[in-house]
Amino acid sequence: MKLSDLVFTGFNKRVAALDRQTGKVVWQWKAYHNGYVTLLLDGEMLLVSVNGYMYGLDALTGREIWQNEMEGFGYGVASLVSQNGMTGASLQNVAAAQAVATTAAAT
Repeated sequence: MKLSDLVFTGFNKRVAALDRQTGKVVWQWKAYHNGYVTLLLDGEMLLVSVNGYMYGLDALTGREIWQNEMEGFGYGVASLVSQNGMTGASLQNVAAAQAVATTAAAT
């Protein structure tokens, strides 16, 4: 399986990778604390934030690579940014820009 075959979702401390074609769960992972899940795919690493904790997961397997308690940062919904990572909105913006460039080149 390739990374492009997967989509990721998170709910109440749980993260799952789904097969893009079938929607079946390929792997699942559970954080140690309850809370809202924020995800960012950064290359082959899936960055996960849950209630003030950060985790790095192998995006293909769901294996936890590292965790960081982010002591002193507080709780709540995290904003995640990486030079290599893209959110769904970022991917839509890139696709729109590519479509405009393709149309401009054709005219």
